[in-house]
Order: sequence, then structure tokens, then C-alpha cells
Amino acid sequence: MVNMKAAWRAYVLAVCPQAPLIWTQVESRQGSLTSSGTPLWDDLGSLLNSKALSPAPWPCAALRRQPCCGWRRSSRKPLPASTALSSSPCSQLCACAPAPAPDPSDSWGRECLRLLQQLQNSSQQLCKVTEESLQSLRERLHHPDSTGLESLLLLHSADRVLQVHMEYIDSYTSCVAVQAFQKAAKRRSEYWRSQWKELRQLLSGMSSEGSVGTALGQALRQPLTHHVQQYVLLLLRLGDTVGERDPTRELVVHAATLFGNLQSFMRQALDQALATQALWHTLSSRLRDVLCTPARRLLQDSQDSPVTVTPLRAERALLFDDALVLLQGNNVHTFDLKLMWVEPGQDGCTFHLLTPEEAFSFCSKDPEGQVAWQWKVTQAVCQALRGKKDFPVLGAGPEPSEPPTCRCGAYTFYAEGRFCQATYEGEWYWGRPHGKGTLKWPDGQNHVGDFCQGLEHGFGIRLVPQASEDKFDCYKCHWREGSMCGYGICEYSTNEVYKGYFQEGLRHGFGVLESAPQAPQPCKYTGHWERGQRSGYGIEEDSDRGERYIGMWQADQRHGPGVMVTQAGVCYQGTFQADKIVGPGILLSDDDSLYEGTFTRGLTLLGKGKVTFPNGITLEGSFSTGAGRGLHTQGVLDTAALPPDPSSTCKRQLGLGAFPVESRWQGVYGPFGDFIRAGCPGDLREALLGFHVQSSRELRKSQEYLCCERTHPEDCVGRMEDILEELLQHREPEALQQYLRKALSNSLHPLGKLLQTLMLTFQATYTGIGANKHLQGLAQEEVKQHARELWAAYRGLLQVALERKGQAPEEEEDAETRDLQVHGLVLPLVLPSFYSELFTLYLLLHEREDSLYSQGIANLSLFPDTKLLEFLDVQKHLWPLKDLTLTTNQRYSLVRDKCFLSATECLQKMITTVDPREKLEVLERTYGEIEATVSRVLGQEHKLPMDDLLPLLIYVVSRARIQHLGAEIHLIRDMMDPMHTGGLYDFLLTALESCYEHIQKDMKLHRLYGCWNSKEPW
Repeated sequence: MVNMKAAWRAYVLAVCPQAPLIWTQVESRQGSLTSSGTPLWDDLGSLLNSKALSPAPWPCAALRRQPCCGWRRSSRKPLPASTALSSSPCSQLCACAPAPAPDPSDSWGRECLRLLQQLQNSSQQLCKVTEESLQSLRERLHHPDSTGLESLLLLHSADRVLQVHMEYIDSYTSCVAVQAFQKAAKRRSEYWRSQWKELRQLLSGMSSEGSVGTALGQALRQPLTHHVQQYVLLLLRLGDTVGERDPTRELVVHAATLFGNLQSFMRQALDQALATQALWHTLSSRLRDVLCTPARRLLQDSQDSPVTVTPLRAERALLFDDALVLLQGNNVHTFDLKLMWVEPGQDGCTFHLLTPEEAFSFCSKDPEGQVAWQWKVTQAVCQALRGKKDFPVLGAGPEPSEPPTCRCGAYTFYAEGRFCQATYEGEWYWGRPHGKGTLKWPDGQNHVGDFCQGLEHGFGIRLVPQASEDKFDCYKCHWREGSMCGYGICEYSTNEVYKGYFQEGLRHGFGVLESAPQAPQPCKYTGHWERGQRSGYGIEEDSDRGERYIGMWQADQRHGPGVMVTQAGVCYQGTFQADKIVGPGILLSDDDSLYEGTFTRGLTLLGKGKVTFPNGITLEGSFSTGAGRGLHTQGVLDTAALPPDPSSTCKRQLGLGAFPVESRWQGVYGPFGDFIRAGCPGDLREALLGFHVQSSRELRKSQEYLCCERTHPEDCVGRMEDILEELLQHREPEALQQYLRKALSNSLHPLGKLLQTLMLTFQATYTGIGANKHLQGLAQEEVKQHARELWAAYRGLLQVALERKGQAPEEEEDAETRDLQVHGLVLPLVLPSFYSELFTLYLLLHEREDSLYSQGIANLSLFPDTKLLEFLDVQKHLWPLKDLTLTTNQRYSLVRDKCFLSATECLQKMITTVDPREKLEVLERTYGEIEATVSRVLGQEHKLPMDDLLPLLIYVVSRARIQHLGAEIHLIRDMMDPMHTGGLYDFLLTALESCYEHIQKDMKLHRLYGCWNSKEPW
């Protein structure tokens, strides 16, 4: 059974320290009950409601505001809790401070006033909590049946009460550390002079030793110290009276523990404040002004515990709760504890400290001194990182006693170097930026991204301001050891954009540099770079001149073999040196005239050469120009020459052999190969394979530009581990085809990303100005090479996947097997990505033949079916006349587009696909439909010989009316699987090609009219 009398007595004593003075009044009453039978705690309630149990007034409660200052005198009655605390000496100091206000130049005067006002606010909060505590006790005493012991503020909100006490202690010790009381007592205001006697009387109970400021400090500390001491003692007594199983016991024990710890906290806080106060007297005024702040506390002084600091050779080391200060003559070295790492030494007397720009050692005379210094520095770092004082004493916090090696903080670098004057804010590891962070320079340069061991490493965005207002360069790149390395996107203040690879901060590898369309001289370069200069194979388009250069570069100049294509249709091939064409070359004009010899970049014939005109006439000799006389030549004109082979002029291909297809785009294939050889690590995926990011030109005037909205590959296609796992699950031919189709169509998959880059190079070369028939050979061999490289990329991924699973790698493929896979599996999947540009080149190359073919088709379409079959010499017993359904007024001779209709409709499907194999399958089905129709006409199975097949196929081709059939045939021939050479597909394609040539050469209109006029009875 709980002894409630003892419990209430203990709590009353805890809340009201002066209760012992009147407790005898309660004890003198008769028994435990009053004469009316009222319980004893009811009498306690009446006492609490009386003014006798009001909290003791602070020592200066008698001091009142004078009328001139808004103060009034009142009778000297005991004050309620709030009034008593608000009448503290702090209140009086704050009241007098504004008259007069500190001089604007007196910074310490203003600071002391702020501290006193802060102390006043803390005392008011303390008063408020005490009053609430009393109120909760009164409620319990008046309503014991409905209000439990747990309703008491001191028990259910002990943490809140503790926090208010700690805030007051912090405010008080700040005043002590900078001697705010002494400075305030020395003020010479009218108010102080008028209140001097009462202030002396108020402080008469304090020790007579010391100044008035010292007495004020004691007056503001001693009552609270005694108050907390009584809390602890009486809460312990209250705990003894509460049973072990009582639910409130835990609350009582918790409150007693907290206030017991508060005593330790108060003692340490006061000791640190007094030590800090004493320190300021030992320093010069200059050092004091630099180091002294109200919140700073001294934790350790090398004058008390000697220590040697190397290599700085500091004369004195001061450990504060926020910084380590080393004094070296007139120099002050201050180090933020949040960015300090402690490392034990090899011997028992040394330990090391690491900061962002300094590393030094502390050496003590004995192990005890080393242990003391190292422990205090370690705990001070932990406390600084937590951002609040340890409770109850230094090193006693609930968190780990060792500071984390990885932490966040801000620091401004001062040492010479790239980071000089830059401020870094972000993650640190052992004194170096490590992780995510931001660098800001005074000139406006910013860097946001990943860091490793103090250097930019990983993805980062760098803004570099330019001289013009609101203009800067933006680098969104991958970095390695402090410089750009890997893939990046750079948007310059000149509105140029570079997308490509870097090495050691310079463009290196494959990249695309494009100027803004509105630039004075718009141009675009797609190709290879070396140490910031164009070097290797590359394509430059000069929109202003209407030219596109395809060829080799060196040191930012055209150097080596190259092909120039102009918007006017003129193109030439030659050798360039230092941006100038040298030696003989080949010049092709838009009318298919051919010049072989020397000429200038301005396309002026100069020197020896030979001109071949489209009609076969040749002119060979020396060419020159003169002012006002135009082109001058001396040579031989041959008018008897035969017309040239079309392949020598109209179909002359440029660049073949000059640029080996295997070495053209090594800058694209290379990073993928590096990725494979590295084992496909996820952290190198973007750096080696690139990333996608939306253009942010509209953000150029905003800090939002530091946010890069790039699409992370793992967001869409998963982790690299998942990609490799899926790859292993699709190794069967049919499953592999579906997997590759899906992978190549996804621009975020490694294979799809590689294909996207290859498409970019293809478009940069062969679209627009580059859509020239003389480049068809370059383009078609390039597509095949891309298919081979993509298959090699897949094989590389497969080998990595097998290695990760611990499985044996696949055997190396022989050339024949590889070619079968490339043409049979990869090329049909890849070709659609290049088909539009590639087929355009085929159209241009075979434009003349297709024009003749179209005219022949138009002529043949004039014939009805029977006349056309007769004209083509199709044997009459093969004519499918019984398939024709005639009306009453219709004759066989007038029917059109009805014979072999199924074969015609089948052949028309050839243009619905881009896959050469599917086109050949359409041709095979067409052949099957022709034979099926003939077999039905004959009533038996019949295999057509070539002599019968060719006329029938010509008929079907003429009725199918496929446009650009020549381009289709040659594309199929160039891209079909070599395994079909000599087989059925090759035979059928040859037959189709014969039909095409027959239609364009032999179907002259006069022959057709002669056949049309012949009369044949039916």
C-alpha cells in the first residue's frame, strides 16, 4: 500500500522548497485527519492555495519598476511564481539596459544586452513551468479520486521541465563566460544610480566578497541550484514511498534520474563557463576579440595539460566545444570540430588529427596526458556533430562515443590549388570530400556531383560563368580523379553543344559538336577527337557553305583522304593536308561528268587532268585559269571515244578503300568494348555508354540548371545484373531473336544505346547534303559492319554473364558461323534503323534505270491481259482464261489485271517489309503462286522451265507495278544472307532482275504499238 501522506509531502517539498518552513503547521494538527475527518492532503491543498506555499521569490523580488520607467511599487507581499521569477535581477538589468542604449560601435555592449534578454526569456519559461507544476499538484490535491499521481507535470512531462532548466542554465553560463553581469553592473545609467540602494539591499544576503556583478551571478544561480538539489532529494524520497508494482513508480524514478543528471550538467556547465571566463583574461585583446563568443566553452588548455603540436609548432592549444584553436605567435589557426578526424598514434603519447587542409600530431609528455587530450577531442567532435551538448556530461550521450568517419559539413578552402576560395558543402570521409557535394567559387563557378578522396569523381555538373552577363558554360559529365573523363554533355555560352567523350578534361574519343542553327557560321562535327582536337575519322557539315566533309582529321584540320559533298550535287575525293586538298583527286559533277586530276578547294581545275563527259567525249591535258579568261586548257579532245561504262561515271563510288570500314567508328565501338572488358560494372555504365538528358537551355539563368534531369538506365531496364541474367535465359535461336529485337529497340539497354549512337553517325553522314548516290557503297558496307559489331557486343555481354555465373565461356566463333549469325539474325533486326537513309541512296544511284523501268511499266499497262500475254510470248496453253469471269458484253481481249491475280498481289507485298530475307520469301511465294495457277490451268502438277517462267514473271511484275524496283533488287542483293548465294533465292532474284532489265530496255513504245494493232480472233 502506497504511503500517500509521505508521497504528497515529498512532492510538495520538491515543488515548493520553502514548504519545510511551514510543514510544522501540518504536523501540529491532530492525527492524520482533521477534526472534520478531512484527509491530511486536503489541508495541504489549503496550504498550497494560500500564499504561504508560493514559490520563493528570486533575490531581487523587492526591486520594482519606477514610474518614470513604467515600473510601480507594490506592497511587499509574496508573489506568485510567475511574478517572482520575472522580478529577478535579470529583469532589472534588462529593464535598465535600454536607457541609454549601447553605443552602435559597442558591439560587446549590444551582445551583453542580448544575452541578458535571452536569460530573462529563459527565466520566464522556467517560471511558467514551475507555475504549471504547482497547478497540477493543486488539481491532484483537490480531486484525489479523479486525478492520479501520473497527472503531475513533474512526472508525466519530466523531459519538458528538464529542457526548460537546461535552456536557463545555457543562457546563464553564456553570461558567465563573457562576464555579462560584471559588464552590466558597471553601466552608469540614471536608473542604476536611483536603484543602487535597493540593489545593495537585494544582494545583501550574498557573499560580500567580489563585485556587484559577481553577486548578481550568484543571485541568479544559487536558488536554482538549491531548487534542483531539493528536487532530486525529495523525488528520491517520493520513489521510496511508491510501491514496486505501482505504475507511477517508473515515472518517479525517471524524473529523479533526470534531475540527478541535471545537477551534474549544471556543475559541468558552470565549470566550463568559469574556465572559459578565466581564459579570456590570459589572452590579448586582439585574440580575445577573434575567439570570444558567448556560446563557446573551453574544454582543454595545453597550459593545463602540456602537449606539442607538429608540424605547426603551436605555442598553445585550446580545445573548445566547437573548434580546436592553435596559437602560433600572432597567428590563430581555427579548425571546425565537425570536420576533424582523430586517429590514434603508434606510441602511447601521440595521436593524429586530420582536417580538410591540415594534418598534425599531438604529443603529450606522458600517456595520461595523451589519453586525456584524445578522449576530450573525440568527445568534443561527437558533441559538435550531434549539434547539442552531451547530457549529463561530456561523453555521456546515448549515441556512440566514436565519431563517424563519413559525415556532412561545409568548408571553405584557403590553400593554393583548384579549390582555393571554393566552399564545399556535402559528404566527407577522413578529411576529404567524398560522396555527394557542392563546390562554389567566389567567381560564380559551381560544381554539383560526386566526389571521391577529395576530387570530382563520378557524375557531376559544372557551371563556369563567362564574361558576358548571364552566360556560362555547363558541363554535365562523368569525372575521374578531378577531371572530366567518360561521357558528357556540354552546353557552352556560345550556344554550341558537345555530346561525347572526355579524357583528362579534354574532348577525346567520339563526340558531336554542334553550333546553334542561328549561329553566324552554323556547323556540326560528328567524329573522333584527340586531346581536345578533331583527329581521326569524322564528318563536318558547313551549312553556310553547303558542304559536308567525310574523311580524316588531324590537329583540328582536314588531313588525309577525304570526300567532299556539296549541296549542288558536286562531290570530290582527294588527299587533304592542313585543310587544303593536295595531289590528284576525283571530281564528279551533278551531270555525271568526271574529272581525274588536280584541282583547288574552290573546284577550279588546275594542273594535269582528264575530263570524261557523259556522252563519252574526253579531254585530257593541262588546265589553268587566268584573270578574265576563265578556264584555259591545253590537251587532247577525243570525240570518237565510246560512251563510258555507267559504273565509271554515273555510279562511281567514292571513299571505298580510303576509309577501311572496320576503323571508321572505333570511337563508338571502343567504349562498349571497355565496358565489356571491365566486367560490365554498374558504376561505369553511364560513363562508358552515355546517358540521355533533356536540353536545358531555358534554365541558363537559373540555379535549377544544376539539376540534371537525365534518365538513369536502371530506372527503365533494370540493373546490369538483371540484364545479364535475362540474357542467359534467351539463348535458344527463337528466344534470342526476340531478346535482341527487344534490346535493340530500347535506347536505354546497352545494345540499344550502341545502336542509337550508330544511327546518329549514319544520319550525320548520309542525310541532307550527304544523300549522294556516290556514297551508296560507303553506306551499305557501314550497315553490315554495324551488324557485325552489334553481334560482337552481344557476344561480349554473354561472356560476362557466363563468367558471373561461374560457367565456362562459349567457344570462339569461326568466321563462317559469325557471318551466318550476322546476316541471318542481326542484320534483319538492325536494317530498319538505317533503311530510310540507305534506301534513299539506292534510289538516287538507280534513278536512271528506274525511270526507264517506270516508263516500260506505263507502256505495258496499256495492254489488256491477253494482248500482254501474247506480246510476252507466253504459251497459250498456260493462259488462265478459265479464271476470267466475263459479262454479257465483255470479251477476253478487253479484260485487264485479272490473270495471275494471286501472284500479282503477292509480289506487291515486297515493299511492305525492309527485311531482305522477307522480301525473298515474298518472291518465293510469288513463284509458287505462278506455278499453282499454271498447274490449275493444266490440271496437273507442273514445274515451269526458265523459258516459260520468265515471260510469266514479267507479266506479274508489270501488273504489280512496284516502284523503284531496281533499288529494291540491288538492296536485296547487297544485304541478303551469303548462304543463299547459288540457291533458290539467288535464282529467283536473278530472274526478277532479268525481268527488270527486260522491261526497261526492250519495252519500246513503237514495238508495243505494232503488237497492239495486230488482230487476233478469240
